[in-house]
Amino acid sequence: MPPVRWVGTVYHGLPRDLLQFRPKASGYLAFLGRISPEKGPETAIEIAARTGMPLKIAAKIDKVDQSYWKERVEPQVLRNSNVEFIGEIEERQKADFLGNAAALLFPIDWPEPFGLVTIEAMACGTPVIAFRRGAVPEVIDDGVSGLIVETVDEAVDAVRRINGLDRAQVRRAFEERFTVERMCRDYVAIYGSLSEDITEALGSQNERAKNAAMMTMST
Repeated sequence: MPPVRWVGTVYHGLPRDLLQFRPKASGYLAFLGRISPEKGPETAIEIAARTGMPLKIAAKIDKVDQSYWKERVEPQVLRNSNVEFIGEIEERQKADFLGNAAALLFPIDWPEPFGLVTIEAMACGTPVIAFRRGAVPEVIDDGVSGLIVETVDEAVDAVRRINGLDRAQVRRAFEERFTVERMCRDYVAIYGSLSEDITEALGSQNERAKNAAMMTMST
């Protein structure tokens, strides 16, 4: 990749009132997304099995992942009575699904560049237990909006500690960093800095042209 001039990062934002804050959870773990190896559904099931907490999986299964589901994931779902596969849910169902969860499991096995579901959970006040991959350390404030882990053992321990996080603080982290308003402010700030740089560059260019013209006239 050729060198680029990095100015700043603008994170995706959600409308502040799209998902309502839920101060109390119903005591289950949530997995929301796609059934695919890189999303880590098998890891989520293992975490639930080892902690004894119920796990609800709301996920779509693309055609390319049908065999993975049939051969690897579905047998684990059937073996674990505390795991419930709901299937794909609609946008209007996310508030209840995420808001009633004790935590969202985000056991990704690839460098995901963001992970929209993490801030959707935070908007509900639901903390995220996420593996340290991709943008996770940028999105999750460890110990505030969730817990960042390296291994399944650490994830199991995180589930046992998750009630120590304040759901109101999780929601506050969302409001401070991941609303549409914050996203727009960050874009404006970056474009403003670029505008200043362009103005300065044009000023320098004009000054050089002026000096060159004066030198030409004097010769």
